[in-house]
Amino acid sequence: MRITRVLSAALLAVGVAAGPAVADSSPSPSASSDSDAPTQAGTSFRTATEIDQGQQATASGSTGDYLYWSFPADAGQRPDVRATVKLPDSHAAQTWQLDVYDGLRRRQACQYGAQTRTAAQGTASVELACVMRTVRAWSEPWANDPLPGTYYIRLTVVDLTSADLGQPVSAELKVGSKDIGGAAAVDGSLAKPLVPGIAVRSESDEDSSSSTKSAVLSSIEPDDGWSSGWWTDRWVWTGIGGVLAALAGIGGYALTRGHGRPRRVPPGA
Repeated sequence: MRITRVLSAALLAVGVAAGPAVADSSPSPSASSDSDAPTQAGTSFRTATEIDQGQQATASGSTGDYLYWSFPADAGQRPDVRATVKLPDSHAAQTWQLDVYDGLRRRQACQYGAQTRTAAQGTASVELACVMRTVRAWSEPWANDPLPGTYYIRLTVVDLTSADLGQPVSAELKVGSKDIGGAAAVDGSLAKPLVPGIAVRSESDEDSSSSTKSAVLSSIEPDDGWSSGWWTDRWVWTGIGGVLAALAGIGGYALTRGHGRPRRVPPGA
């Protein structure tokens, strides 16, 4: 009975500990409402419009323009970028493309999604999508793995007739992500996220090398800050495995130790 009570209490503790780990694997909620969502896009990496995950941004432009947005992505997240381009009433066939770059301006591959699509003549809109690879907390310097930091989105037309150049278009963009959890954990973390910055001098101290100011090109970050992969649910499952191993050892000992020394039978009995 004692072994049964111990096993029951341990299994109950395991269930309570596993609860937060299961909850962490659910998709992350929207970062903010659409009431303060941006209504314009940048025209370069330096002027990219900052958006939070969960916001639906809109922008107006002309065919041939480059539209840029930026958003933060942390370790363990798998970003999902989706864009809809509304085209003019009359136009020839044209091809649109959605590209994602990291904080080092390296183009990131999409796991799946229609990153490039061609809108047939007279089509009202075209939808694009890019589901990125899971952001890693650390990677080799030579690798092109997505790392925590700022990501840039570039939306533009890559093939159209000269007659359609400059026609007005509008775009809708939304970035979401799924928290992959401990399955994507790695042994390491970045010292700082890849958020581009630049050092500038004030005009009055132009000749003084000791007076510099730091201007960050991207000020957005996740609501709960940059985790850099210091905690994952892998810690929980490792602890659960240790508890189950200890219980298996206790149960095995209880089943094999016997019930004391056998009683000696006197001779001639």
